[in-house]
Amino acid sequence: MTEDEARAWIADHIDVPRETWERLDTLVACVVEESGRQNLIAASTVPAIWARHIVDSAQLLRFGVPGPWLDLGAGAGFPGLVVAAFGGRAVTLVESRRKRIDFLVETADRMGIADLVTVVGQRLEIVESQPFSVISARAFAPLDRLLALAHRFATPTTQWVLPKGRSAQTELDHVRQTWQGAFRIEASVTDPEAGVVVATNVRPKTLSAGKAR
Repeated sequence: MTEDEARAWIADHIDVPRETWERLDTLVACVVEESGRQNLIAASTVPAIWARHIVDSAQLLRFGVPGPWLDLGAGAGFPGLVVAAFGGRAVTLVESRRKRIDFLVETADRMGIADLVTVVGQRLEIVESQPFSVISARAFAPLDRLLALAHRFATPTTQWVLPKGRSAQTELDHVRQTWQGAFRIEASVTDPEAGVVVATNVRPKTLSAGKAR
């Protein structure tokens, strides 16, 4: 997907007013500028930032449900700041690295979406539990560890939207041994060999009474 194709995909699949395009342009400019000071994204992906990061994040809106969104390991703001750029929902970004926390706060302000974005500057393990409608995580942790860490933020109706690249099926097969729920894999629009794990009603499996004995 070229950069022009990436912009065209957004225009074709999401109703995007002018202010949203301006927010996304601001995000791109901030990430490129900050990448000279800290390693936000791989240098090789900067020329393809719209395809590799903006569309790769925006595509997750296809699977989200209304309500507050939690993004784990927010890093450069993908997908969290992209989701917030489209407006209409509160987005909480969890990020423990000081420089990235500062970047996320400043960028949300420059994008004009500070009222929609909460940056929690803590390790996920010590973040106070609360329910969210959607949970996302991009390059945060293997699926089994991710579910174990974030399950306390989910309700039975929470939609998990987890880009897992080309390891999606392998990771999902592994977690089915210890987790249950309505899992499926959706193809990524930016890489036909990559997948997005989408799930709801996720809960750990428990031993039956007979096996427990």
